Amino acid sequence: MMKRQCYLPMLPRRGRIMRFGQVGRKTRMTKNRYGIAEPVDARALRARQLDLLLMPLVGFDHQGYRLGMGGGYYDATLAYMRHRRSWRKPRLVGIAYECQRVDKLPHDPWDMPLDAVLTERQLYRFNGT
Repeated sequence: MMKRQCYLPMLPRRGRIMRFGQVGRKTRMTKNRYGIAEPVDARALRARQLDLLLMPLVGFDHQGYRLGMGGGYYDATLAYMRHRRSWRKPRLVGIAYECQRVDKLPHDPWDMPLDAVLTERQLYRFNGT
């Protein structure tokens, strides 16, 4: 059996760069300013230390671009990836419903396309993954 560790996003008190806190059976949770539960006193990692990042979204297109909720947290957290040309870590996978798929989304130079999106119907792969 392969042992995996799960981390949840933790919003910063200031700025936009999130850390990710390890969760387990006994992890204490608290609600952040948006009412979303996040770990308290957890071992926190940077995004570049994760292998896989499952990301919420409002919409996605056939190129793997994601429409988020507009807070810019994932854009700021993943900004370092724009400078990577070959090896990228973590892999970015959107979690969506099929009805959130659109033909084309506008995107900016700082937007990181997803590697894949998982819906209730199928797994969409982008960027040769």
